[in-house]
Amino acid sequence: MDLMKVVNKELATDNDLSEFNAGDTITVHYKIIEGNKERIQQFRGVVIQKKGSGHTATFTVRKMSGNIGVERIFPIASPFIDQITINKRGKVRRAKIFYLRKLTGKSARIKEKKF
Repeated sequence: MDLMKVVNKELATDNDLSEFNAGDTITVHYKIIEGNKERIQQFRGVVIQKKGSGHTATFTVRKMSGNIGVERIFPIASPFIDQITINKRGKVRRAKIFYLRKLTGKSARIKEKKF
């Protein structure tokens, strides 16, 4: 077996995070350590991309804070992610929706998937 595959299998963590895709609105509950205190901060936004595979995979979440767009990249295998809740499933045609960065107001909305 390839040495990299052995290392990846060794480092793989079994995370029970729910499945989500680009366009979904999610809330990431992230543990933050300040000194000797620990708290959970929620980051709610739209997933604009998922990147990578295995334990090196990441996803980017974008939210609007006032009139300023804030993006945060989270590693999937991070021990600081407490949970991920899916608020809304989005209907998009692309895997990476970077065009959302240029849009503001009503044009920046994503339609919800009907089940």
